[in-house]
Amino acid sequence: MYVCVCNAVTDRDIGSAVAEGCCTMQQLREQLGVGTCCGRCTRCAREVLKDTLQASAPRRPFMMQLMPAARAARETPAGNRTPQPFVMQLITA
Repeated sequence: MYVCVCNAVTDRDIGSAVAEGCCTMQQLREQLGVGTCCGRCTRCAREVLKDTLQASAPRRPFMMQLMPAARAARETPAGNRTPQPFVMQLITA
């Protein structure tokens, strides 16, 4: 889809610019010329930029792991730490 008709900039052009490191409207203006003529495309370009950045943001995978009892401990009301047989632990990359 054309985002900026004046400079023939498409949403794919913006996606490519983001892949090359653009992350602000100023950088898009400098690299692609978006919004430098009539300015009517600025709102749409900003939305496409935001959506593209969100879509390209790395997702942090996670997994659950059983933690050995020796490393897992629970504090009792008396302040003592007692080992638990197994504890699930969230691991993020």
